[in-house]
Amino acid sequence: MSMSDSDSSSVSGDYKNFRQATRDRLLYEMLRSTRAKDSKTRWKVLIMDKVTVKIMSCSCKMANITEEGVSLVEDIYKRRQPMPSMDAIYFIQPTKENIVMFLSDMSGRSPLYKKAFVFFSSPISRELVTHIKSDASVRPRIAALSEMNLEYFAIDSQGFITDHERALEELFGDTAEISLAHNACIQTIATRIATVFASLKEFPYVRYRAAKSSLDVSTMTSVRDLIPTKLAAIVWHCLARYKSSISEFPQTETCELLILDRSVDQIAPIIHEWTYDAMCHDLLNMDGNKFVHEVPSKIGSTSEKKEVLLEDHDPIWVELRHAHIADASERLHEKMSNFISRNKAAQIHHNSRDGGELSTRDLQKMVQALPQYSEQIDKLSLHVEIAGKINKVIREVGLRELGQLEQDLVFGDAGTKDLINFLRTNQDVTPENKLRLLMILAAIYPEKFEGDKAEKLMQLAKLSPDDMNAVHNMKYLTLPDSKKTSGGFSLKFEVNKKQAARKEKSDEEETWQLSRFYPVMEELVEKLSKGDLPKNEYQCMNDPSPSFHESSNGAPVRNTGQPAHSMRSKRPATWARPRNSDDGYSSDSVLKYASNDFKNMGQRIFIFIIGGATRSELRVAHKLTSKLKREIILGSTSIDDPAQFITKLKMLSTQELSLDDLQI
Repeated sequence: MSMSDSDSSSVSGDYKNFRQATRDRLLYEMLRSTRAKDSKTRWKVLIMDKVTVKIMSCSCKMANITEEGVSLVEDIYKRRQPMPSMDAIYFIQPTKENIVMFLSDMSGRSPLYKKAFVFFSSPISRELVTHIKSDASVRPRIAALSEMNLEYFAIDSQGFITDHERALEELFGDTAEISLAHNACIQTIATRIATVFASLKEFPYVRYRAAKSSLDVSTMTSVRDLIPTKLAAIVWHCLARYKSSISEFPQTETCELLILDRSVDQIAPIIHEWTYDAMCHDLLNMDGNKFVHEVPSKIGSTSEKKEVLLEDHDPIWVELRHAHIADASERLHEKMSNFISRNKAAQIHHNSRDGGELSTRDLQKMVQALPQYSEQIDKLSLHVEIAGKINKVIREVGLRELGQLEQDLVFGDAGTKDLINFLRTNQDVTPENKLRLLMILAAIYPEKFEGDKAEKLMQLAKLSPDDMNAVHNMKYLTLPDSKKTSGGFSLKFEVNKKQAARKEKSDEEETWQLSRFYPVMEELVEKLSKGDLPKNEYQCMNDPSPSFHESSNGAPVRNTGQPAHSMRSKRPATWARPRNSDDGYSSDSVLKYASNDFKNMGQRIFIFIIGGATRSELRVAHKLTSKLKREIILGSTSIDDPAQFITKLKMLSTQELSLDDLQI
């Protein structure tokens, strides 16, 4: 099967980020390849299943698909109108059910379509290929039959999911050891991970968090503890098949893959992350990336609801999503001020309000008054409104004080007594925020929740038994207790600040209040890039030679930051450190320079987290890409916001709770 040969990070030429490479394969390698120069039938029907349609929608817009000659997109499981004069493109999973539907479409005297170009999202079994070939009426109608090997969901320019919302429950729950879904889940996750490397034509060193029993023979091995090991082994098996079956697939290692699970960092999914992106999804009632707001109606003085997607096509979103919410708010204000100062009409409209602050409705009216600037003002006013709503919630629920306690707990500046005092003096804290505080405490001091101690804390926090179930279920994500291994670093949370879970970073350029926290993933990636990851704790399927860590595309991979020498910067943190902002016209500056930054990248690093990743970890992937000059791609079974993660955690113990509660 042919692959796009421009997507490997080790080749010269224009560098394409992860999502761009995925998009190009779908549009050009798959759809465009069905075009025949001498064909009179230009338009085709694209037929997909529920998985492949989601794969396509994550990377491509309908306009892109139409440009490649597709006039109609159909669901393989819905009744379809016969179009015997048109060719069809099938992009489907290689399942028995899909093959049966395909053969039903194309067999007999009256097939639905003239010819079929069939592309499978992952490797197809020999049995199913034989089944297809056994139908004599279908064989001459197949114009192409190939494996795309693309069965992942590119949810970000540097992120993907395998779309296993129940992975935490099926792999870590109290019935995981006897669940039939356990092995099937791991197998599908591995297959989808492997297609990432097939798509990019990358062959990784496969590293994984080692099971406790491999470090200490006296420890009893649990099914949960072996999950990264099992996944790594199956991924390795899939990659071995690709090496022999895909033309031009690398025969030597070109990148690194580190497989982790949620046990390495229990706090990242719970703690309040103070970036614009995370706050949008944590504090606002959003449906995925969809934000609903009110805009003035074109008819009359009423307003109407409008849905907008906060995604990569919005340059302001791309620029601000990983910024601290205070920084984002300040930069939005500067953008609007600069826009008004540079546009006389906008200035007149603004001055007519006697110089008062612009409200969201004022901005929307300005759009109507200045149609030539409508797109700019639309985007600015949208983000001004969103940031305003977030800041309002922060004030109303007293989130700054709560956030300070969260981070003090993590860094060892506060303990149980501080949390108890906070709960006693802040009776109006929401049940969800009290629950998140207790979950952070349980991750740091699990012994505080043994016996009747948990009952007392539950009574003080006035939490329901259902909420406390989430706290108790954190035990399923606890790493087996082990002695600190030589040359490694402990991921266990200790009471003593000198051995706290997070050490203060002294090499950060800017500091905002409540921005100290960073996921464990950040430290792991930096250690991996430098070759400092403890080999006994993070073992490798292909046992790489030491020389690999000495270079990346022939260049040394070194940490450009200063070595850590102090526990904390003496520079006082501020809520919003002043910084230069663009002029309101160049908010796509991030996009403008992104391609240039990628041209000099070293070898890619892939991180896969079993059991759900967080927006803070996705932010770290972008941050470390710039810092290490290596594209960091984060994969996971799902991307979870705190409320989703807590609901999933409750499902780890047997009880009547359905996925409907997840609101996904």
